[in-house]
Amino acid sequence: MTPFKPNCLPLLIGSLPIGSHQQATDLIFQYTPDIPLWPQLPIYKTEGMMRQFLPGLPCVREVDGKTFIDTESATCEGEMLVFYQDYLSVTEGAELLLGSRFQLAREAAPGFYTFLEKARATTRTLVALKGQTTGPITFCTGLCDQSGRAIFYNDQLRDAAVKHLALKARWQVKKMAEICGRTIMFFDEPGLAGLGSSAFITITREDIVGCLSEVFNAVRAENGVTGVHVCANTEWSVVFESGVDIVSYDAYSYFDKLILYPEHLVKFFADGGILASGIVPTAPEFIDIETVDALVTKWFRQTELLQAIGIDRKKVFAQTLITPSCGTGAVSREHAEKVLLFTRSVSEQIRARFS
Repeated sequence: MTPFKPNCLPLLIGSLPIGSHQQATDLIFQYTPDIPLWPQLPIYKTEGMMRQFLPGLPCVREVDGKTFIDTESATCEGEMLVFYQDYLSVTEGAELLLGSRFQLAREAAPGFYTFLEKARATTRTLVALKGQTTGPITFCTGLCDQSGRAIFYNDQLRDAAVKHLALKARWQVKKMAEICGRTIMFFDEPGLAGLGSSAFITITREDIVGCLSEVFNAVRAENGVTGVHVCANTEWSVVFESGVDIVSYDAYSYFDKLILYPEHLVKFFADGGILASGIVPTAPEFIDIETVDALVTKWFRQTELLQAIGIDRKKVFAQTLITPSCGTGAVSREHAEKVLLFTRSVSEQIRARFS
């Protein structure tokens, strides 16, 4: 595990309800200057969770506004062959990753490039830089073939997609490492909220851990820190068993579910794992009624429960990040800015009480 000790610094999740990448980046650096991240703006169709990471994946087609993998295309087999050749060229060192098909194109992720420019220009000492990639489970269960079947259930398509995402993430980490020695890569996995449901009945724990391990290994090849973000409840034991460095979750609504895994939590902290505590709500009805003081009190009560299962209070502080429960791309700008303010202020109050 990483020796990184964030000491309850604030961190964001990614999406913002803003139309300007520069404005979004400026807000991020204003409220989370120690560990900024690049903004995803879902107001743009190209920045949707699935679409943003599609470029470079073989056999992708769009017909009548529907995007899918067309395995019946006459060119798909050849596209797959070239994809794997490119993958091997990069991973075996014959081709540079930075100029490969696995880079984030500027037109697909303009926020990443605006973020890099801002990070290079800052005079502040950065603790880390954070990127994010759609997680392999969410990606492979959300993307379908021409028959409407999720590509997760096609071994070759799943393998290609996981390798594609792994190198997309590795490329981000490599670019961020040019600016800051510590990099963090979150894999956003809202799809893991379906674990235990009928939709996931044929997906095994081994399948999930295998997919996550592959993308984590790509990040670690560039000395990056790995994270998984799940914005609802899930089978948390699977996430812990994946070997991830940072578990990001909705602490505002689901702490009572996470604490049901005491043995996993104790081991996770003992191994140096970090909880990204999403103590700041992102649902408008809760944003409107909460206060910084109430959220700080809620976090300390949760810390007491972590102490009760055997995790030292100082360790909880040292190995926690303070975050929103999810991204803010689906709320108003007013609510989003309030979430950013809450996140920074809650972090400041917790750190002041531990100083």
